[in-house]
Amino acid sequence: MSSAAAALQMLERRQAVLANNLANASTRGFKAEVAFARLMDNALAATDTAVNLEAGSYTQTHNPLDLAIEGDGFFVVRTPGGERFVRNGTFQLNADRQLVDAKGNLVLGEDGNGITIPAGQLEIDASGQVSVNGKPLQRLKVERVAPGSDLQHEGGTHFVPDASRQVVPPNERQVKQGFVEESNVNTLSAMTDMISVLHRYSAAQKVLTNLDAAREIAVTDLARPV
Repeated sequence: MSSAAAALQMLERRQAVLANNLANASTRGFKAEVAFARLMDNALAATDTAVNLEAGSYTQTHNPLDLAIEGDGFFVVRTPGGERFVRNGTFQLNADRQLVDAKGNLVLGEDGNGITIPAGQLEIDASGQVSVNGKPLQRLKVERVAPGSDLQHEGGTHFVPDASRQVVPPNERQVKQGFVEESNVNTLSAMTDMISVLHRYSAAQKVLTNLDAAREIAVTDLARPV
């Protein structure tokens, strides 16, 4: 019964992860989570998650403040909780003409500070160099993590960087101005997985019900004095 109950909890967690992926299928820069089972020391199943860092499709917007990164790498923003990674490059200017994300967090330059952009023709090249009217201002801070690192989602499209974070050299960057990266959620695959989880949940629930019925018989009938 403990194994059946653990299976139900594992499947509930997988269903919640799939539902969250589907809910963010149209959220720019969102990375799908993958749920997988592992055995605990007591041989009961538990569920862990990992982030699928594969790139989503790219949409051209012609907005000079929209940015995307091809390949690995993340933009870095400063939040009340500290620095966070983002792939959602739908940026804008605040009242002080500082580059910020959709939540108003400062987008950081390589010096660790925000980037103030004066009026003029804004250009951002593949290395992340920000220029206005041909005058270089600051280069965007672009970082990545070591392969296999387990990034944690925070607030949808924010990721908490781990100890393996490192600066991406300018010559290895592929920043695209006027583009945004879409979610990498495969809606068809997610819906198929949800149906599969529902069927498995129903089977595990039936096992639990049958075991409970068998235990009731053992307690009430088999233990009855003859």
